Amino acid sequence: MPLTDAKIRAAKPSDKTVKLSDGEGLQLWIMPSGTRSWRLAYRFGGKQRGLGIGPYPAISLSAARRAREAAKRLLATGNDPTGHSTVITVALDEARRIDAGASTREAATAAAVAAKQREAVLPGESFREVAKEWLAKTSKDGRAEVTVEKVSWLLGFALNDIGDKSVRSISSRDVLGVLRKVEARGRVESANRLRSVVGRVFRYAIATDKAENDPTVALRGAIATPVVRHRPAIVDEKPFGALLRAVWGFEGLATIRFALKLMAYLAPRPGELRLAEWPEFDLDAAAWNIPAGRMKMRRPHRKPLPTQAVSLLRELHEITGDGKLLLPGQRVWTRPLSENTLNACLRRLGYSGDEVTAHGFRASFSTIANQSGRWSADAIEKELGHLDEDEARRAYARGLFWTERVDLIQWWANKCDELRVTGQD
Repeated sequence: MPLTDAKIRAAKPSDKTVKLSDGEGLQLWIMPSGTRSWRLAYRFGGKQRGLGIGPYPAISLSAARRAREAAKRLLATGNDPTGHSTVITVALDEARRIDAGASTREAATAAAVAAKQREAVLPGESFREVAKEWLAKTSKDGRAEVTVEKVSWLLGFALNDIGDKSVRSISSRDVLGVLRKVEARGRVESANRLRSVVGRVFRYAIATDKAENDPTVALRGAIATPVVRHRPAIVDEKPFGALLRAVWGFEGLATIRFALKLMAYLAPRPGELRLAEWPEFDLDAAAWNIPAGRMKMRRPHRKPLPTQAVSLLRELHEITGDGKLLLPGQRVWTRPLSENTLNACLRRLGYSGDEVTAHGFRASFSTIANQSGRWSADAIEKELGHLDEDEARRAYARGLFWTERVDLIQWWANKCDELRVTGQD
């Protein structure tokens, strides 16, 4: 049974030490001399340990219980309370002020001590450490490396301001301050994404008993909603043909020339092509097997290859086939082309960011293929790697449309060649 002050006052000393238990290891020892002191019994590293808390009544029952709770939090994070006496002392100081019925000024001091206790950063409980742990878990869960890198980049906006704070002490106001700074730089979309990512870190902290709440919940709608902007793309045949002529006339780095041509012929997501590896390609079977980790929907995707792409890939293999990457970077061949390289090359060709991006080749393919009226919308969507929202239909359709997609992508490659030639002098 838990102790009460009445039980403690009624207990008498004996010729041997009397031990009164309050539960969960907290004991009041009454010595033969009449001295009474609090001790906490616990196990650490497989061994029984004891921690002296202090004398009674100088340390009240409620104060001793607060010290016990502080010690339990330390043990939960793998720390020996004996080596972290400051945390126990802070808990006792706060309890003394409460028990003493402090004056208004003393109460303010007690509140400051309580805040200090909340802000005391236990090992492994800073936002920086929890975020790092969550990122490692995200990577182990199979998220694409590029996705983990983007999330890590986003979290970088928060680490300067709240990285070293305890996740238990971070408030909605703290997080809002971080988001406001990002928003003030014109990065409204990044600010919204950052709120979501920070929320995921806090939900992980709650699940691992390092925090009690998610301060981002109260921030929904607190910052501006980003204006949805579709990626610029050329979807009319005549100007698209002009773009293709510019691409085929590009005289820069060989890997970039091949990359732009393959973007036109295959309409993949830029990241799917930039990070592609040679083992994914079966040129004899004219197929590209993109692993799930690099697909936006986290499902493997098999793309048919038109004869033009197979020919390009055989040429490219003569240049980069000794390595792992299809399109290695210019300086370090163990790293892929950077994310901005393809868009930068389109700028060099005279196209602004408001006219076209590398991702825009997908919209060109989708629009022109749909407008032709020759292909089913399902086959076009499947070729683009879009995921059917109907789970049952998705499972049924997994192997469908392959034959149509083979014909579709060959038609598209022929169409690109036709548009590229049309309009030339």
